[in-house]
Amino acid sequence: MNFELPHLPQRTTKPRKEGMNMMMDKGLSIREAENFIEQNADLTDLVKLGFGTSYLTKNTEEKIKLYHQADIKVYLGGTLFEAFLVRDMLDDYRRLLDKLNLDTVEVSDGSMFIPHDLKCELIASFAKDYKVLSEVGSKQEGYLISPGKWINMMTTELQAGSWKVIAEARESGTVGIYRPNGSAHTVLINKILNKVKGENILWEAPQKSQQVWFIRHLGHNVSLGNIAPEEIIPLETLRLGLRGDTFFEFLPENIKEKYNSL
Repeated sequence: MNFELPHLPQRTTKPRKEGMNMMMDKGLSIREAENFIEQNADLTDLVKLGFGTSYLTKNTEEKIKLYHQADIKVYLGGTLFEAFLVRDMLDDYRRLLDKLNLDTVEVSDGSMFIPHDLKCELIASFAKDYKVLSEVGSKQEGYLISPGKWINMMTTELQAGSWKVIAEARESGTVGIYRPNGSAHTVLINKILNKVKGENILWEAPQKSQQVWFIRHLGHNVSLGNIAPEEIIPLETLRLGLRGDTFFEFLPENIKEKYNSL
């Protein structure tokens, strides 16, 4: 850090099991990726090449190498996995992963229906060769999944071999674990956490208000994803209480009592 400042919470360091940051790359250029890495490499654990953007983004292989050299895991968006699956091209998808030298894969069913038994079989199959992130929840607005079903899907997918389960929110943050206005489904999230260990969940939280909610409720070392490239450092300031929304969150009680009059 650039200077000393007391009363900051202890952040996990890479390689992290908790407190992970996943950045969503929706088509950064090589130069933009280099600039991102210069400022954010130590703060970023995962980069998702969002949905199907890797089909169009120039110099993707070179960019992936840059991320890997910075000790950042890279994986292709789950929508692209589904695009290959729906075309019965999973062997081609595996060849693409190997061509891009990716050791991490997302298995999702957010855009198409996959019987859950089949999804777990796919997770188990990919887990033999890759680190698997499986996404739970639909990208469709208005499609509600009961808390019991969320818990069952997360539990069985972890048992099938998922490294982490991703709680779906889409890049908009208005579906899945959030209401259409972006606010958190608190009852759903609390019920999930009663049955599934928080360290096994990566919560998609693209909006600042959502990041604040998770930090306040689950602590500064909660794992968050779908973070925009320019929001990684701002998110880290939230985690450390160096932004107004979490300013008093981690300070000693005597300081809070003296100065927290808002």
